[in-house]
Amino acid sequence: MYQEELCRKKAKELVSKMTLEEKASQLRYDAPAIPRLGVKSYNWWNEALHGVARSGTATSFPQAIGLAAMFDKELVEKIGDAVAIEGRAKYNASQKQEDHDIYKGLTFWAPNVNIFRDPRWGRGHETYGEDPYLTGELGKAYIRGIQGDGTHMKAAACAKHFAVHSGPEDLRHEFDVEVSDRDLYETYLPAFKECVTEAQVESVMGAYNRVFGEPCCGSYFLLKDILRDRWQFQGHVVSDCWAIRDFHTHHMVTATPEDSAALAIHAGCDLNCGNTYLMIMKAYEQGKVTEEEITQSAERLFTTRFKLGIEDGSEFDEIPYEKVECREHLKLAETATEKSCVLLKNDGVLPLQKDALKSIGVIGPNANSRLALKGNYYGTSSRYVTLLEGIQKETGDDVRVFYAKGCELIKDRTEPLAMEHDRLAEAVTVAEHSDVVLLCLGLDETLEGEETDEGNHYGSGDKEDLELPEVQKQLLEKVLATGKPVVLLLLGGSALNIARAQEACSGILLCWYPGARGGEGIANLLFGKVSPSGKLPVTFYDTLEDLPAFTDYSMRNRTYRYYSGKPLYPFGYGLTYGSVVCRDAAVRKEGEKVMISVKVENQGIMDTEDVVQIYGQNLESENVAENPVLCGFQRVFVGAGEKREIQIEIQMDVLYPVDHKGDRVKEGEKFQFYAGTSQPDSRSIELTGITPIGNLLEHKV
Repeated sequence: MYQEELCRKKAKELVSKMTLEEKASQLRYDAPAIPRLGVKSYNWWNEALHGVARSGTATSFPQAIGLAAMFDKELVEKIGDAVAIEGRAKYNASQKQEDHDIYKGLTFWAPNVNIFRDPRWGRGHETYGEDPYLTGELGKAYIRGIQGDGTHMKAAACAKHFAVHSGPEDLRHEFDVEVSDRDLYETYLPAFKECVTEAQVESVMGAYNRVFGEPCCGSYFLLKDILRDRWQFQGHVVSDCWAIRDFHTHHMVTATPEDSAALAIHAGCDLNCGNTYLMIMKAYEQGKVTEEEITQSAERLFTTRFKLGIEDGSEFDEIPYEKVECREHLKLAETATEKSCVLLKNDGVLPLQKDALKSIGVIGPNANSRLALKGNYYGTSSRYVTLLEGIQKETGDDVRVFYAKGCELIKDRTEPLAMEHDRLAEAVTVAEHSDVVLLCLGLDETLEGEETDEGNHYGSGDKEDLELPEVQKQLLEKVLATGKPVVLLLLGGSALNIARAQEACSGILLCWYPGARGGEGIANLLFGKVSPSGKLPVTFYDTLEDLPAFTDYSMRNRTYRYYSGKPLYPFGYGLTYGSVVCRDAAVRKEGEKVMISVKVENQGIMDTEDVVQIYGQNLESENVAENPVLCGFQRVFVGAGEKREIQIEIQMDVLYPVDHKGDRVKEGEKFQFYAGTSQPDSRSIELTGITPIGNLLEHKV
């Protein structure tokens, strides 16, 4: 694939013609041109978590956590393909303009396959959630979509941040993670391994923190022993941005920039996002770096460039600019929004019936917010559709839509000269004049995000707790007090304590950060054009009291696999407008594969998609997760009253324990499997009223 050996040969030949100084110059993210060899300047830094980011117009998809909630590998791969096509179209146009600036290249630093282990982490919404298996499956799908299967790579994907990285943000430049072998190999590394060994991801980005005392971007253990030797990774390694500088400024494992550059390149970090590799030649002159090391990294980087066709052309060079934000991709984004939203509660108020309503009140700080649509690492949309605008478009002149902001996201007033809560009375008035209230609360990137994101209220980007801001909680109470039916539309990228809303609201729809035109897809769900079908890729807790400290990387009592408490909403939970139940299931072996056939029936009156989930538990090993774990899933469409049978392949590896080297040990022969549209835990059964079915399999190893 991608003419691997030929590209490697071309890279070796080209690099052999360079001087040592020229080779060293190519290890920077902003690699300069080498005119005498016909090498153009190239900036490696580009972003594409959920659409081409930071380089102007592009289709905006739901944030990654929303893509995870779809539980849909096929759609994630299509989205990756759309992102790559738009990236190529923009790259081709930029090349014609001789624009080689940052964010204009074909090397996308996505996906983020870190594990969202703690709900406080500000960057968790960039990930695919808390489950290693789900994360690996979706990460592979996105990579395959981005890189394609042509003669050349359509674009290059990057699995980040390697490894054991999930906050706290304000400690990331100095933090040393201590983690057990079991947690390392069972939780933190599996998704990366899948991306490398199964999807052949072209690049891996090191993390900021240390692991076992070694900074990740200079870790012999991570980059040599595991990535290169054990997994046989053939691509290139890039540092997180300015992470190598942290070696001597924060981690204090080196004394000088030259020492830091030397440590990174010794460990196998080929490309520096930052400026420390400007000191590579000094490190060489001091005898700390060899020419062979510089040459090896340059060859790896030019292999990627040849695989992309940057140096000698590709079959994608004629993709036209018209592909950017084209109708097909916009429809794909709308579909993704519809499939990503999670219906957490519905007492029958949804879907809304326009002919039964005279007025709707749309209230809240996120009702008309463009920022809350986008998440972070986003591009520019030629058009934004907020929740308010989507609802207004859908209702037209049939229903009066009242609007009140109600409060700011976190500030206590809208107008600086006004008294506190200056928009609260208007919100109450709107609620009193409405047949139903759609209350739009939650977060945006100013309240959860990366440490360096501009505008983070808490500075670090992490959340201090699971609570909605006080002004929003007060707005919720005032609107509820009117006695009108209230549907909470929650925007955000992580678990929040909305126990009060679960108790008192008529409906709750989790919208995540739904993309630039997300208001359209959400309106489709609210008014029943499409049934909600998303599932939670993270556990929603109602308290932090049961969780270990944020700095504790142990998985004890974390995530659905190990949590012993009662969650507010479990991983894998989500309602629909239909009523899909699994009627029967059978387990069988097909060679080395284990398959489960599941008969499903929609006993409701509305067509819907749903996600059939298989959870398994090893009954004979004491070295596996305490709770049943996800080992298979499939999204399925079931018409009202329809019965279907589907086949799901089981990922048996996730049911076996790992040894101290990270290898799965086939320990145990008896497994309990559960098939349903949720976990088999008591809270899911309580919320859905449906018990997954179980079968005992005598599986002979």
